Amino acid sequence: MLMISPKMASGMQEKQYTPSLLSFFIYNPTFGPREGEEEKKILFYHPSDVEKNEKIRNVGLCEAIVQFTRTFCPTKPAKSLHTQKNRQFFFEPEENFWMVMVVRNPMIEKPNKDGKPPTVEYQEEEMLDTVYGAVVRQCYSMYKLFNGTFSRAMQAGGVELLMQKLEKFFYRYLQTLHLQSCDLLDVFGGISFFPLDKMTYLKIQSFVNRVEESLSLIKYTAFLYNDQLIWSGLEQDDMRILYKYLTTSLFPRHSEPELAGRDSPMRPEVAGNLLHYGRFLTGPTNLKDPEAKFRFPKIFVSAEDGYEELHLIVYKAMSAAACFMISASVELTREFCEQLDSLVGPQLTLLASDICEQFTINRRISGPEKEPQFKFIYFNHMNLAEKSTIHMRKTASVCLTSVHPDLMKILGDINCDFARVDEDEEIIVKAMTDYWVVGKKSDQRELYVILNQKNANLIEVNGTSPLFGIKQMYVILTKSTPSVPVISSSPYVDPCLFFSPFSFFFITLEEVKRLCATQFNNIFFLD
Repeated sequence: MLMISPKMASGMQEKQYTPSLLSFFIYNPTFGPREGEEEKKILFYHPSDVEKNEKIRNVGLCEAIVQFTRTFCPTKPAKSLHTQKNRQFFFEPEENFWMVMVVRNPMIEKPNKDGKPPTVEYQEEEMLDTVYGAVVRQCYSMYKLFNGTFSRAMQAGGVELLMQKLEKFFYRYLQTLHLQSCDLLDVFGGISFFPLDKMTYLKIQSFVNRVEESLSLIKYTAFLYNDQLIWSGLEQDDMRILYKYLTTSLFPRHSEPELAGRDSPMRPEVAGNLLHYGRFLTGPTNLKDPEAKFRFPKIFVSAEDGYEELHLIVYKAMSAAACFMISASVELTREFCEQLDSLVGPQLTLLASDICEQFTINRRISGPEKEPQFKFIYFNHMNLAEKSTIHMRKTASVCLTSVHPDLMKILGDINCDFARVDEDEEIIVKAMTDYWVVGKKSDQRELYVILNQKNANLIEVNGTSPLFGIKQMYVILTKSTPSVPVISSSPYVDPCLFFSPFSFFFITLEEVKRLCATQFNNIFFLD
C-alpha cells in the first residue's frame, strides 16, 4: 500500500510504502532429492508467473537456511530471515512440509532536488516477527479448516491432488491478506465474547439444546451475536479459526442492519410468530427456488481419532447467527433444510430481538458513553478471550485503529518481551508524545493499556527506587524508539540494558488499577 504525505511548501512529497507480500510458497525437500529434480519439491508458488529457475533458486535458498540453522539447534530451525529490503518467514506445519512467506519491508521514498533519483529508506525494524509469523500459521490453519492436513491429501490422491488443493485454496486466500493491517490481535488469534446477563444466556443454552434434540443430525453448535461468540460446542482451537473465518470473511459479505429492539417496526406481528428474518448464509439462498442447491462448505475439526469432516451450516437472523455442524457422511436434503428453517428461524429471530433489547437496557443503565482516558487490549490464554477498545473495526481487508501505528509497535514489542519469560511481569513505556503504555502479564492473562493524560499522576523516581513491588528498576532504550524509556520488573528484557543514573518520570499504576476495577472487576490480576 502506498501512502503519500506532503512535505514542505514547495509541493515535494515523500511516499510511504507499507509491508506487502512479495512471494508465498510451499515445498517439501524430500520430493526432489536428486539433481535436476528440484522443481518437484515445489508444491505451490505465488506469484505463479515467476520464472522456473527463480522459483528453484528461492526454494533452494530457504532450504539451505533451514538446514544450516539445524546444525545449531536441531529441534528449532530458523523462523525468519532479516534483510534490508525484505523479511522471510519459515513455518513447518507438518513434517517436511515448509511454508515460506516473503514480505517487503516498509519503506519511505524521499524526493531529491535537481532531478536526482529519490532516496529510499527501508524501515526493517518496524516489522515484528511475532505478528507475521502468526500470519503464516493462520494461513495453514485456515487451509486445514477447509481441506484437512497436507498428509490427508497425499494419502487420498498423491502429490497431484495436494497441489490442486493448494492452488485452489491459496490462489483466493492470499488475495485477502492485507499485511499492513496485521498487529497484536493476529498474534493472539483470540475470540471476542458477547457479555450477557444470566437469564438471556440460559435462553440461548436452552435454544441450542432444543435444536440439537429436535435435529439429531447436528453434532456441534456455535452461537454468535454481533460478530461475538456466546456459545460453542467445539474445541477451542477449532472455534478460534472458525471464528476468524466467520468474522473476517463470511459475515462481512452478508452484513445487514441490526434490529433496534423488541418493539421495532421491523418485528413481524404475526400470530404464532410464523414469519421470521432467518436465512442461510451457507447453502441455499432461497428455499422456494426449485433449482436451489443444497451444498454446504465442509470443514475439518479435531476428533479423538484425529479429525472429522463436517458440513457447515450458518444460519442468521438479524445480528444473531447459529452455526450447525453435521457429519459430512450425511447427505443434506431440501426437507432437512426446510425443517431447520421452520424450527430455527422464529426462535433465532426472537432471541436476536431479546439480546438487542437487553443490551440496550444495560447501556441505558450504565449511562452515556464518555470518551475514555485510556484504551486497552486484553487477552486470556486459557479461554482465548479477547477484548480491544483500540480496534474500531477488524476484518480481513481493513483494520481501523484509534491509536498511532507507533503505539501499536510498542504494544508488539512489549508482547515479545512477555513471551521470553514465564514469570508474571509488568512493563511501562513513555512514548515521545504524551502517551504512556503499560503492559501487565498475570496468570496467563495479558493487559495492554494506552493512556494519554497530560496532567497524569506522575512521580519522580530515581533509577534505583523500588516501586509497586518491583525490586530493581531497568531502563531500556529500544532500537526502534531510541529515546523511549521502558520500566520493567524483569531482568530478561532486552536489547540495551543499563541502570539509569538520572531521575526520570513515569506514570503510576493507579490509572491501570482503575481500569481493572471497572472493566475486569471479576478477573483476578496478581500484583
